[in-house]
Amino acid sequence: MLHKIIFYSLTVFVACSISLATGAQVYFNIRNFGAKGDGVSLDSRAINQAIDAAARGGGGTVYFPAGQYLSGSIHLKSNIHLLIDQGALLIAAPVSQENGYDEEETGSENHYQDPGHSHWHNSLIWGEDLHDISITGTGTIWGKGLYRGGVKSKQSANKSIALLRCRNVIIRDISILHGGWFAILATGVDNFTLDDVKMDTNRDGVDVDCCRNVRIANCFANTPYDDGICLKSTYALGYARATENVTITNCQVSGYDEGTLLDGTYRRTDNPKYHFAPTGRIKMGTESNGGFKNITISNCVFDYCGGLALETVDGALLEDVAITNITMRDINNDPIFLRLGARMRGPADVPVGALRRVTISNIVVYNADSSGACTISGIPGHAIEDVQISHVSIYYLGGGRPDPLNRAIPENEKKYPEPGMFERLPAYGFYIRHATDIRISDVSLHTIHPDSRPVFVLDDVKGISLDHVAAQPEKGAGVVSLTGTRDVRIFKSLGLRDAILPETGVKMLSK
Repeated sequence: MLHKIIFYSLTVFVACSISLATGAQVYFNIRNFGAKGDGVSLDSRAINQAIDAAARGGGGTVYFPAGQYLSGSIHLKSNIHLLIDQGALLIAAPVSQENGYDEEETGSENHYQDPGHSHWHNSLIWGEDLHDISITGTGTIWGKGLYRGGVKSKQSANKSIALLRCRNVIIRDISILHGGWFAILATGVDNFTLDDVKMDTNRDGVDVDCCRNVRIANCFANTPYDDGICLKSTYALGYARATENVTITNCQVSGYDEGTLLDGTYRRTDNPKYHFAPTGRIKMGTESNGGFKNITISNCVFDYCGGLALETVDGALLEDVAITNITMRDINNDPIFLRLGARMRGPADVPVGALRRVTISNIVVYNADSSGACTISGIPGHAIEDVQISHVSIYYLGGGRPDPLNRAIPENEKKYPEPGMFERLPAYGFYIRHATDIRISDVSLHTIHPDSRPVFVLDDVKGISLDHVAAQPEKGAGVVSLTGTRDVRIFKSLGLRDAILPETGVKMLSK
C-alpha cells in the first residue's frame, strides 16, 4: 500500500511540475471547480466541469482528493484519467429529480439481452465511443443509490461504471462497494485492462461483453447474488461480436455477505432477502450471441461460491479456452460446468453453436455440493467436442443416492443454462452427455460422506479416454454407467481392467 501512496503522490508532483513548467494545466482538482466533498452537497456539476475543462485542453487527470463526493451521472471523455485518491469516497446519490442521473438511452433496440445490457447512460460513471481513458486510485466507489435491477424512474441508475464502444481503457486499484446491477459493464471495449480492483457488490462484479484484448489481473470479486467475473457476448451492439483474446489471472471470486470482503470479516450467513446460494464464480455466458475465443484463466481462487461455468446457448462458438491452476473451496454447485444449448435468444435462422477445444488442468476442489458433479452436456445432434481435463483433485460432499425411479434426465435444450438445470445428477463425479473426444487423465475423485451413485455417467459419448482416474465408489455401487456410448478407452483407472470398448449400448461397469 505504501508504494501505491508514494506512486500517486509522485503522480501529483510530476503533474503539477509539468503544469508549472509548460503553462499547460494537466491536473484538475475537482475542489477547484466547486466540489465540497462533505457527503451532503451534490458534486456532480463540479466533477463534470473538471472533466470538460480537461477535455478542452486535450486531456488530463481529474483528481478526487480525500473526501466524500455525492454524485449523479459522471460523463467520461477521451484522454481523461479519473484519479480517486486514498480517502476519497465517490457516492452514488439517492434517487431524486435534482441528483442528475441520465435517462436510459434508446440502447440496442432489441430484446435479445436483459435490459441491463441494453443501456449505459443510466450509470454513476459512463462513457461512449471514447478512447484512452482510465479510472485509478486507491479510493472507493460506493453505489449507495444504485438499483440492483431495472431502473425505477427517470432519475435512477443501476451501474457504477458503464463503457460502450471504447478503446484503450484502464481501471486499476479502486474498490467498488454495492455496485448495482453491474459494478463494471464493458460493452464493445477493446484493449481493456482491469487490475487490482476490489468489487464487493450486490450483483455482477465485472461483465466483459463483446470485448477484444482484455487483461483482468489481481482482482477480488465478492458477489454473493450474481457472477463475479463474467464474459458475455450479447447482441447489444446490434450485431454479433465475439469476446476474444482475454486473460484472467491471479484473481479471487467469492460469495461472502456483501460488504464483508472490504471490511475484512468475510461473513457467511444466509440472506433471506434474496434466497440465493452464493454465486461468485467465473463464467462465460449466459448471453452468447457472438461467442468466446482465445481465453485463458489461470492462478485463481474460488471460495464459498459457484464453480467454473462455460456456456454457449445462443448460436455462437465457444472455442480455444485454457484454464489452469485453480483452487476451489466450499462450492455450491458443479465445480466444472460446460453447456452447449439451443436457447437461441437472438435473430432468427442462426444455427446452433459449438463448444470445442477446451483444456482444464491443475484444479483442486474441496467440499463441492453433493447434488452436482462435473457436467459436460451438449444436446442431441450437437456434441461438445475436444475437451481435455487433467491433473484434477475433487472432494465432493457426497451423501447422494441413485434415483429409485430411474427418471430420465431432461434435455432442457432451451432452458436457461445453469448448474442444477438437470436437478440432482445421476453421477457424483462426472456427468457427460452428447460429447465427442473427451480425454480425462490424472484425476482423483473423493467423497467426504459415502455416495452410492456411479462415479461416471456417460450418455451418447463418442470417444472418451479415462487415463489414471482414481475414485472411491461405495461398495456395491457401479463405477461407470454407459448408454449409447462408443470408443471408450480405460487405462489404469477406477479399479477397472484396462479396456477398449467399441460399442456399449446400456452397460454398467463395476469393480
